[in-house]
Amino acid sequence: MGNRRRAPERSRTKTKPAVIGGMIAAVVGGAGFGVYALYGGGAVADAGPSSDAKSVKSGPLSAAEVKSTATAFLTAWQSGDVEKAAAATNDVTAARTLLTGYGKEAYVEDVTLTAKKRSGDAVPFAVKGTVAYKTLTKPLAYESELTVVRREKDGKPLVDWHAAVVHPELEDGDKLVTGEAGTPPVKALDRDGGELTTAKYPSLGTVLDGLREKYGKKAGGKAGVELRVIRAGSEDAKGGKDAGTTKKTDASDKNPDKTLLELSKGTPGTVRTTLSPALQATAEQQVAAKSKASAVMIRPSTGEILAVANSGHGFNTAFQGSLAPGSTMKIVTASLLIDKGLASVNKEHPCPKYSTYGGWKFQNDDKFEIKGGTFKASFARSCNTAFISQAKKLSDDDLTKQAQQVFGLGMDNWAIGVPTFDGSVPVQSQAQKAASLIGQGGVRMNPLNMASVVATAKTGTFRQPYLVSPTVDDRTLAKGSRSLSADTQAQLKELLQYTAAAGTAAEAMAGLGPDFGAKTGSAEVDNQKKPNGWFTAWKGDLAAAGVVQQGGHGGETAGPIVAALLKAGS
Repeated sequence: MGNRRRAPERSRTKTKPAVIGGMIAAVVGGAGFGVYALYGGGAVADAGPSSDAKSVKSGPLSAAEVKSTATAFLTAWQSGDVEKAAAATNDVTAARTLLTGYGKEAYVEDVTLTAKKRSGDAVPFAVKGTVAYKTLTKPLAYESELTVVRREKDGKPLVDWHAAVVHPELEDGDKLVTGEAGTPPVKALDRDGGELTTAKYPSLGTVLDGLREKYGKKAGGKAGVELRVIRAGSEDAKGGKDAGTTKKTDASDKNPDKTLLELSKGTPGTVRTTLSPALQATAEQQVAAKSKASAVMIRPSTGEILAVANSGHGFNTAFQGSLAPGSTMKIVTASLLIDKGLASVNKEHPCPKYSTYGGWKFQNDDKFEIKGGTFKASFARSCNTAFISQAKKLSDDDLTKQAQQVFGLGMDNWAIGVPTFDGSVPVQSQAQKAASLIGQGGVRMNPLNMASVVATAKTGTFRQPYLVSPTVDDRTLAKGSRSLSADTQAQLKELLQYTAAAGTAAEAMAGLGPDFGAKTGSAEVDNQKKPNGWFTAWKGDLAAAGVVQQGGHGGETAGPIVAALLKAGS
């Protein structure tokens, strides 16, 4: 994509020495906790220097303020003084609640906190403890971080409170609970009956978590005892003393509870997925070569998801990412323009160097232009201005309606078997409306969405992707309210086929024709040197999409990943 103005994106007593910032200090036994030692000589400091009622301190925090504030907080937390620890933060109520639950609901004891070298106002620290529930015990160890800020009203340094301070897997409103897990484990199978594990497929961790949350009870398993993150959308029916009875809301379905530590194993139930073991292995291998890459493959005729992989394993960008899709969105826009008679494959269509709308001046990559060219030529070369120039002829909600009604996007109603983000194409006006036509502005997608888009273009009808057959739990799959007309579908397929054969996707798609089609994209992101590279394509009854964040042009980065998947499935 060209250089245009861009829209912004989005106990037990311990007597061992404690290690603080590389120093050794004596630890005195406390009520169930060791006492956190100091950064340096002297007594335990308060959260910061005493405030002067007549003078509010401002400006950057000093190293001493950061260290003393962190020391006060960590000392109090480790010693079990919840009130004092909470008082050292800028959200006393939230801190008190979570820190109290750390001992009484999560059953974590014998806590030792070891500060690492600070980085500016941030202080990383290591946590070691023991989870003790009834007759079961197991060691707990992880890394976390706190940040010190200055309170505006009096300048006092305080720990900037977020749940992630207590554990990095926590989001604000979440809590830690140890008990009989409400969701039994599941044994997830691929389409051939083989077991899906993170040892075999490293990026499936979030998918397996989602399958357990959705199908643990339905699959007939029996829960074990675990330390779990209970999301803000879960209601613990027994006040947190038993992690086993939770009522789920729609919000928590999008972000499932997570197991952090297993004290005793449960008996898993079995759930079969649509994943292909060979294609999943290929997807894992392909994305692993990039630092931030994601890919999805589906079967257009059914919606079955055949592979999903992310090079970063902590978040399922392939299913839940919310990224501007760049020029791959031109598939949806092209169908809209054809529907409205504003474009036709072989008719002349303007592709100037620049096009202005809503006060923004848009341009093409390297400011190219196509004089006297057709819409097919503009689409194949990914001409931005060929789409921007039509903005004045469209209503503000035209693109939104097309995305929802034909492509099933942005309705928040997909039910694939695990949490997803189903795309967003908001109604916009002026410059943002124009930017949306080329996959910027407020448009947000992920590889699952874009694989579905190209699959819909191939078949003419939106079929909601799914990872678990709807027959397993009688759930209803989302549907579009209308299909592409026969004429629009034929033209859209021709555009995609030409792009795969002779356009920006030709290099990646070489040797995969003739029953193929593709679209490249690059999406600019503020404060990012290189755009995100996108690619979506079909071959026969296979469709795939991928994104490489900060990768550059999609044909060069995401294109080889998608092409490799299509070749493997052929």
